[in-house]
Amino acid sequence: MFGATKDFLGKPAPPGYIAGLGRGATGFTTRSDIGPAREGPTEADIAKLQEQARRKAAENGDDDDERYQDPDNETGLFNTAPYEADDEEADQIYDAIDAKLDERRKSRREAREKEMQEQLNKERPKIQDQFADLKRGLNAVSTEEWENLPEVGNIAGKNRKKANLREKFAPVPDSLLPRAQEEMATTLDAQPNGLTTPAPGTMTNFREIGEANKQVLGLRLDRMADSASGQTTIDPRGYLTGLNSVVVKSEAEIGDLKRARLLLKSVITTNPKHAPGWIAAARLEEHAGKLTDARQIIDKGCVECPKAEDIWLEAARLNNTENAKKILANAVKQIPQSVKIWLQAAQLETTPKGKKTVIRRALDYVPNSVKLWKTAVELEDDPNNARILLARAVELVPQSVELWIALARLETYENAQKVLNAARAKIPASHEIWITAFCLQEANNKDVEKLVANAVKMLSAMESSLSREQWLEEAEKCEKNGFINTCQAIVRATVGMGIEEADRKSTWMEDADNAIGRQSYGTARAIYAHALQTFPSKKSIWRRAALLEKAHGTPESLEELLMRSVNYCPQAEFLWLMGAKEKWVRGNIPGARAILDAAFEANPNSEQIWLAAVKLEAENGEHGRAEILLAKAREKADTMKVWMKSAVLKRQLNKISEALELLDQGLVKYPTADKLWMIRGQILMDRGDTQKARENYIKALKSCPKSVPLWILASRLEEKAGMLTKARAMLDKARLLNPKTPELWLESVRIELRGNNANFGKAQMAKALQECPSSGLLWSEAVWLETRAQRKGKVVDALKKSENSAHVLITAARLFWSDRQVEKARSWFQRAEKADSDLGDAWAWHYKFEVEHGDEARKNDLVMRCKAAEPRYGEYWQAVSKDLRNAGKSLDDILILTAASLPSNTVA
Repeated sequence: MFGATKDFLGKPAPPGYIAGLGRGATGFTTRSDIGPAREGPTEADIAKLQEQARRKAAENGDDDDERYQDPDNETGLFNTAPYEADDEEADQIYDAIDAKLDERRKSRREAREKEMQEQLNKERPKIQDQFADLKRGLNAVSTEEWENLPEVGNIAGKNRKKANLREKFAPVPDSLLPRAQEEMATTLDAQPNGLTTPAPGTMTNFREIGEANKQVLGLRLDRMADSASGQTTIDPRGYLTGLNSVVVKSEAEIGDLKRARLLLKSVITTNPKHAPGWIAAARLEEHAGKLTDARQIIDKGCVECPKAEDIWLEAARLNNTENAKKILANAVKQIPQSVKIWLQAAQLETTPKGKKTVIRRALDYVPNSVKLWKTAVELEDDPNNARILLARAVELVPQSVELWIALARLETYENAQKVLNAARAKIPASHEIWITAFCLQEANNKDVEKLVANAVKMLSAMESSLSREQWLEEAEKCEKNGFINTCQAIVRATVGMGIEEADRKSTWMEDADNAIGRQSYGTARAIYAHALQTFPSKKSIWRRAALLEKAHGTPESLEELLMRSVNYCPQAEFLWLMGAKEKWVRGNIPGARAILDAAFEANPNSEQIWLAAVKLEAENGEHGRAEILLAKAREKADTMKVWMKSAVLKRQLNKISEALELLDQGLVKYPTADKLWMIRGQILMDRGDTQKARENYIKALKSCPKSVPLWILASRLEEKAGMLTKARAMLDKARLLNPKTPELWLESVRIELRGNNANFGKAQMAKALQECPSSGLLWSEAVWLETRAQRKGKVVDALKKSENSAHVLITAARLFWSDRQVEKARSWFQRAEKADSDLGDAWAWHYKFEVEHGDEARKNDLVMRCKAAEPRYGEYWQAVSKDLRNAGKSLDDILILTAASLPSNTVA
């Protein structure tokens, strides 16, 4: 159907046919038509044809084809329908809606058009907009400035050289050489006795021509590179270095230089007495690499501005040393009072004698310059000459504190006192002179207490007196310089200035903390000493002072402080125990016993003192004395901890029956003491009595349902007995009674892992992290449950969720350790130690790492830091430290044993 040929395609068009007439087209002809151009149809013809078309459409029943319908004109559609009032109302409503929508969009449209216009103005600004600010500034130009503007001349083409076309050469291509050869041969053949014309068909060898050109070029390069002796005169390395030093400026930089040059030229032409303009113009030429032009410009500037010292200094800088000396010689003739020029001239001298000559000449013109006098003194090697100069300097410049102090330091003790007295007479408000006098007295073993008090009193009466904070800063400076007595005297005299009585203690403690933070321990010690004189019965001040002495003092000073502290605060158990421990650490066991005996008299019912005495005797092998002390302690200080220590000591001595008896008596008095129940259960387990141990834990959990360790021990008992289901049920019950407890969830996960049920263990871990999302203990275990490729990604999430928990930091360090990234692993172990210094597992893992990858120095340093931190808890740490076989061992031994008990860090 579609492939059939239309019947009208081969027929001529009807008369008067015009293509597209129904769409409003009109006929036309072109010059390509054969014959003369024809006129188009007239209006009468068009009207006749349209009438015929309408009549034909009416006959066919289609008087308005929708192809010819105007979509904006409904006349053709609703021509026959009447236009009523409701139609008019509808049109009005639609018009109102259109107007409302247009009004709503008007502000947006105008803002968008305005923004587009501003963007267009930024991208393609008009010339008048670029110079608008400059045009506004023209109203300030005076008539004289307008008249002084230089005339603009026509210099276009002035320096342009005319092109000489005859002097231009171009290399001849190789294709022309054979043609010239043929022409040359033809010319010679035409002459008598000429050469024979080459045989026809001869081909030109272009390869030989190219090789010949290369040889000629090589000979030329060799001739340029080699000297007469045959050695190369071009240094390739130096040549390349010189190329690196060449600065190739872009067109933008060159344009900026030209604009800046014109601007600065206008500045120095308009105001030739403006020295900064000359300096800027010279530096511009220096930046452009035209040093000669820069020197010429600065020379003109020196002529125009002979009284500006900066322009002379700039001229000296731009010239070499010899010329700079001449320039500065002219400068001092113009400005003999300029200290900067004299000092610069002295620096140009190469010998000390020349420098001294210049400086002394300068002092003749500027005798009151402190800089010149200080420079002159510094140039002197002989102290006597320096003292003579300073004596003359203080006569001419009596208000200079620095010169007086320098002179006093060069004098003897007696003369220095006279100098400082004279200085105080000239400058009575200078605290520097007074402080120098204090240090002078201390240096000569004199008492400075009264002198400091009088000085502070006199200076406080003046308007320019120092505040309390400023005096404390001066005290710290004295401490840094080694004058401890002066520092302490200043603190005692000024630390109480301007403080209300109610705020004294808190303010002094804050001052001491700030001084310790700045490592001014002598100042902090003096503040504590003054505070203790005011508040001798405050235990917190004694504690702070004792900790400061322990960290930064000597054992003797700490012992002396503790002896004084217990006299004022006999009920302060911490001070007694600290004193006894210091004696014990130093190996003075009788001295420690003596201190504890005195502590017993002052605090007969103190649990801590009794237990300290027991520990002292037990760890030194005096078990009999320790048992006697514990028996007395159970009478005088009847506490749960005393009963627990008694049972532990009996257990260590292998007196199991007596230990169980003590535990039974203790549980009668303290049935909610979970530690007593745990010790009893462990003893029963060690004896192999599983049933009694189970009964013990059942009773214990009824009395202590909130004790997490009891639930874990009871669960492990059932697991060890083969009752895995019962152990799970016990942990489930424990989590109900103790929600959001990470230790219980961790035990639930591990019990599945020990039972070879890894999938259920991972499911338990997912639940655990939902209930305890910030537990570092759980996140650390969750990392090891992942595959090796996923662990690093997991540890990143763990660090974010656990807020850098020490457990997660240890895990991250172990991952780096397994990847052989030693330095990273070490830094992460150190971060873990700082995050929680009480966590013994962090120290143990770090020590195990240093055993494998460190040296003796690192291991010893780690042990010292661990002993200072005294860690107390940790899964592996407590398992080793509380083991009966390790009773009485030192902390460093516990560290080594804990590190040895850790599992291998091999990553699966």
